[in-house]
Amino acid sequence: MKKAFRKIHLWLSVPFGILITLICFSGAMLVFEKEVTQWVRPQVFNVDPQGRQPLSMDEVVSRVSATLPADVRVMGVTVFDDPQKAWQLTLSKPSRASVYANPYTGEVTGRSERLPFFYTMFRLHRWLLDSRPSGDGVFWGKMVVGVSTLMFVFVLVSGIVIWWPRTKRALKNGLSIAVRKGWRRFWYDLHVGGGMYGLLLLLVMALTGLTWSFDWYRTGFYHAFGVEVKPSMGHSNAALNARQHDGGKKHRGAKDEDGRRDERLTHWQAVYDRLRQENPGASQISIADGAASVTVNHFGNVRGVDRYKFNPRTGEVTESTLYKDLDNSAKIRGWIYSVHAGSWGGWLTRVLWFLAALLGASLPLTGYYLWLKRLSAKKPQDGSRNDLPT
Repeated sequence: MKKAFRKIHLWLSVPFGILITLICFSGAMLVFEKEVTQWVRPQVFNVDPQGRQPLSMDEVVSRVSATLPADVRVMGVTVFDDPQKAWQLTLSKPSRASVYANPYTGEVTGRSERLPFFYTMFRLHRWLLDSRPSGDGVFWGKMVVGVSTLMFVFVLVSGIVIWWPRTKRALKNGLSIAVRKGWRRFWYDLHVGGGMYGLLLLLVMALTGLTWSFDWYRTGFYHAFGVEVKPSMGHSNAALNARQHDGGKKHRGAKDEDGRRDERLTHWQAVYDRLRQENPGASQISIADGAASVTVNHFGNVRGVDRYKFNPRTGEVTESTLYKDLDNSAKIRGWIYSVHAGSWGGWLTRVLWFLAALLGASLPLTGYYLWLKRLSAKKPQDGSRNDLPT
């Protein structure tokens, strides 16, 4: 049985190994994208309060709107709990565009843009740098990533059968990495020991990541957690983009069509003040025309938010949907992302996920090295090590 699993492990690793390395490495690079981006572009995200109070929300929107093209409107504002952070203002177009503004002066500090490195890593991780086809064509990059990830699951499982120790002593030896017994022994220990260290987390990443690749898998994954799949439960942003587009027809930014100040914006501040008072631990609060959301830092679903609706003419909150009251179907997508990215437990889990992804990227490379060395080596002498990968 172990011999058969060795063959499965080898036959899947050789053709898919490089792809697995690229997927794991690019995923590791994305773990701390937000922090690195803010570190590289501090002038965009950081502001100096200088002892001042923020301007009113409608005043900030008005000043930012004056710098935008006539056909671009401010759709909403996100305020962070850190007074030294710029506010983020969502724009009507292009899709998902936004700018950051100094809340104390109303000055635009910069656009929300992905750094070229992270944009490349994202496309590599999701689509192997392929582009989404027009129409109903096959998205080959997405398909190859999905198949490679699925094969990675089988590689990991077959690795368990091949190398999982049967005794405590063997387990201790398997988890140790020798650094003074030659390169071949070092790469072997790194391959086997690294696989053991990262096994569980790599399986979690792969099994959750597959929900972005195959509809049939996502349906089965959701069913496994007792969630009925609905048409709107995919990972597509089409519904969000449609809502933003419709909202752009209603909300005209800082002024109405006659050039007068839009009085509806005066209620954004009142709604924000109320939500901030009711949610002192909120990490960010977003306000748009008739809708608001509150995000609270906690272990778990980092995309879980409390949502509110209010009358844009009066500022009266008319409806609230708290995250804790949602059913599983409304929570699972956020949970899948949080578990896949390792963000569910804060900094600790993100560091662990980052290291595990790097280990995942190294496994095919060490495996290739050992395989090529085995091919070029002579037949082992009696008493020599015969447990190296085949």
